[in-house]
Amino acid sequence: MPADKTSALVDRVLAGHTRGVARAISFIEDGSAEAPDLVGRLYPRTGRAWLLGVTGPPGAGKSTLVDRLIAESRQAGRKVGVLAVDPTSPFTGGAILGDRVRMQAHAGDAGVYIRSMATRGHLGGLARATGDAAIVLDAAGFDDILIETVGVGQDEVEIVRTADLTLVVLVPGAGDEVQALKAGIMEIADIFVLNKADREGADRAAAQVQAMLALVETGADQWQPPVLKTEATTGTGVPELVQAIQAFRARGQATLRARRRQRAGFRLREIVASQSIARLDAALPPGELDRLLDAVVDRELDPYAAAGRLSGGAPRRLPAAAALDHIGIAVKDPQAAARVFEDGLGLEVSSAEAVPTERVRVRFVPIGDARLELLEASDAESVIARFIAKRGPGLHHITLRVADIRAALARLEAAGVRLIDREPRAGAGESLVAFIHPSAAQGVLIELKQSAGADARGAGAAGEAPR
Repeated sequence: MPADKTSALVDRVLAGHTRGVARAISFIEDGSAEAPDLVGRLYPRTGRAWLLGVTGPPGAGKSTLVDRLIAESRQAGRKVGVLAVDPTSPFTGGAILGDRVRMQAHAGDAGVYIRSMATRGHLGGLARATGDAAIVLDAAGFDDILIETVGVGQDEVEIVRTADLTLVVLVPGAGDEVQALKAGIMEIADIFVLNKADREGADRAAAQVQAMLALVETGADQWQPPVLKTEATTGTGVPELVQAIQAFRARGQATLRARRRQRAGFRLREIVASQSIARLDAALPPGELDRLLDAVVDRELDPYAAAGRLSGGAPRRLPAAAALDHIGIAVKDPQAAARVFEDGLGLEVSSAEAVPTERVRVRFVPIGDARLELLEASDAESVIARFIAKRGPGLHHITLRVADIRAALARLEAAGVRLIDREPRAGAGESLVAFIHPSAAQGVLIELKQSAGADARGAGAAGEAPR
């Protein structure tokens, strides 16, 4: 999306235009590359809305309860945004709009915006874009944002990373009170709601949850999650629920800030992980991931070692990875070349060293962990002399340092790369060298070098390059 269109969309969202809000959320759901910019522009205008999460197993009456909470907020004069997360349709990939159907009473209310979101395979009871969609609604001026999760099980508790307050809705008579006794649900609930309280067993279910809560040690100043009974279809118990929500909100900004800080930490880690994976996918050489997977399957690598190689941990390089050792430049006038690097760029240029075996004189220009080698012919029949006579001065070769030159050659040959040397040969300083044909590297002669020591560079020019 062009910058001017993004700006126009931001303005429409900030003005509270319904279509602008809808388009912005769709933009985020589609995963557009410009979505982070949109969220970034809206984010400074957020932080005023209260995010209320409503979660629980399927059939607990979450949507009907949300419908009642919308009515309560509207009676108090507050604008309400609803993000109702539904299962993904197996045919269209969109949301099956069951939640929105139950909230049709507010469809014509300009102070209510209801959006169904597909999970699109994302686990945890929410859609991946739910958090960013809440930012859009906050920026658009909604006071209360209700986030209803898809029907979840005992460990799908991502709502706690998104909402300021979490309601866990249970229903008696279906075994759900047992699910509530398990650690995940117990830890995320700020308020337990036993909905459909007219059913048999409601009192027993409420007592079981309260008994379990009594076993949890909490400080005197900490919030004690109440257990409330409601009948969402008739509205019974909803006013008491609203009072409990208001009591939680009255606890002050310090509690709210601590929750939002924790939530920001979860979101930041999620974004960093996503971006890191995207960069890794873009940076991996073609077929590298497949080779690592084969190594794991063949028990040559364990999964932790493979992950370490992918993420840049120790060992830092993949088996065929290479580092720049030096770049060889054929020069006709070494003094003029030296002036460019020494006088013009402030780099240190060594005095000339004769390498009789190669019939060249070499000047070294260190640059970081690598170097340039200025190669001057000392014999009219040398490789460098013939190169300059045929092509003129310029780039002669690039030398890459590898840990295992034979393994690198084998992998290159397996990939169909044309090689000059299928086996390494002796180079300067007891190193091993081999050359990749220029036709395979866009006209550049590439030398592979395996040093005799850990860092045996600077001992002279490389092994004689092919003519």
